[in-house]
Amino acid sequence: MAEVSRSILTLNSGSSSLKASLFRADGTRRDWHFKQTDRSHQQAQSEAFDTLFADLDGAIPDAIGHRFVHGGDVSDAARILDETELARLRALVPLAPLHMPGNLLGVEGCQERFDVPQIACFDTAFHHTMPAAARRLPIPQSEGMRRYGFHGLNYAYIASRLPALLGDAARGRIVVAHLGSGASLCLLDNLQSVDTTMGYTPAGGIVMASRSGDLDPGVMLELGTRHDHAALSELIYYRSGLLALSDGESGDMAALMASQSEAAHFAVDYFCHQVQAAIGAFAAKAGGIDALVFSGGIGEHAPKIRARICEPLRFLGFALDVDANRGNHDLIHAEGSKPVLRMTGNEETVIRELVVSLLDVTV
Repeated sequence: MAEVSRSILTLNSGSSSLKASLFRADGTRRDWHFKQTDRSHQQAQSEAFDTLFADLDGAIPDAIGHRFVHGGDVSDAARILDETELARLRALVPLAPLHMPGNLLGVEGCQERFDVPQIACFDTAFHHTMPAAARRLPIPQSEGMRRYGFHGLNYAYIASRLPALLGDAARGRIVVAHLGSGASLCLLDNLQSVDTTMGYTPAGGIVMASRSGDLDPGVMLELGTRHDHAALSELIYYRSGLLALSDGESGDMAALMASQSEAAHFAVDYFCHQVQAAIGAFAAKAGGIDALVFSGGIGEHAPKIRARICEPLRFLGFALDVDANRGNHDLIHAEGSKPVLRMTGNEETVIRELVVSLLDVTV
């Protein structure tokens, strides 16, 4: 049976931007990208949705796919958004307060405008292949908490592209560094996730723009005596990370790189050291690394950061070609080095494919 062409709208609401793509039935694609500068971004996001819907100029998609950062314990990569599923996802908002409210706002906005199937595509699903040693937290299982991992839609896209770029080597041990306002790293083996830096929530792992990353539990216990839950959440998600390390100057890597202040330089150094440490930890766990991939806003567009991260990694067999790295080429490793790649994320394509696959099964 011939494949039925469909028009699919995808919505990807991140912690610092809103991206949308319309995949038309004729095979063409149109993209939108709205930067969010307001820390309390619900109003800014609502205005971005209004602009997007007006710009569609009457076009009605056959279905809408939404990126959801947290899918909880389900292993499904995508689910139809009925009232039961929406209620389940609303209960997960405290686990990803930067993202989930915006994800849900997008669904509500689309429900007001379109009578078409809406589908949630989960960032967490890609990491369900992690073994128990990577999933478990060292607390009693009766607490019902575990490590989930995030950025899975981008990791899934990169995993799908690696065989064309690396051949059989793509099924080796590969570290993907998704570096942006939100940042994590993932260890792939045979194109599947076997470990990642983020854990129970997207606040964990390495330091990010305004999120702390991992903290000593004692620090959290002490902070809990100084702040109520709302204030502590505000501190961890909005006032920590690079913003705190730069003494409040900025959480934006480009601004920090351009700054001459000692605090900004310190924040950049701290970030690079944490990424290096994560790569080294994955190398130790896996018994070596066969390739390294940079993605995300910083990973794709900051050659100086890539260079600083890779400089001490020669002992693992990685070295950059200065000109290729500076020119933001796709392959940026030096001659004789193991592969180092710069890959542009494309979560929207993954969302579209998940939506089409789910519709083919359910419709």
